[in-house]
Amino acid sequence: MSPNLITYRDATPEDGAVLGGIARATFIDTFGTLYQLADLASFLAQGSDAAYAAELADPDIAVRFALTGGAPIGFCKISGLKLPAPDPAPDAMELRQLYIYKPWHGLKIADVLTDWAKDQARQRGASELWLSVFTENHRARRFYARHGFAEVAPYHFMVGTQADEDILCRAML
Repeated sequence: MSPNLITYRDATPEDGAVLGGIARATFIDTFGTLYQLADLASFLAQGSDAAYAAELADPDIAVRFALTGGAPIGFCKISGLKLPAPDPAPDAMELRQLYIYKPWHGLKIADVLTDWAKDQARQRGASELWLSVFTENHRARRFYARHGFAEVAPYHFMVGTQADEDILCRAML
């Protein structure tokens, strides 16, 4: 598929079910085999459609969808910093999620969404953007490094009762 067939739009609070569906499906597709079913179910329950709609109503949170034929195929979410970043700038922000369905990987959609996240953070006055990435997700780690994110510190990302080894990364804006 040509990257020219991809369009982008900002999410609205009415998109809670769409955002929740993409977030859950892409998480299961990428990481679902790593967890006991009870841990996965507990984690996914935190991301209900209502929870995502509430996030979309929060002015601190911004979400951008990637679409093809009008159907969302991925998204990027930013907000104020929530991660336990070591010594963050007072104006630091966070790239909270960047998920794209696998059939659309490799089309530079993630590049466009990451550039959007950095631009949005700059427009909000941020001097740095933080994220966490699973240590075993080597593809994502290489991607973020290409986009200027330096690996800073380890972080335990909880999925139910299981603590994943993540890495906190920072990009200076």
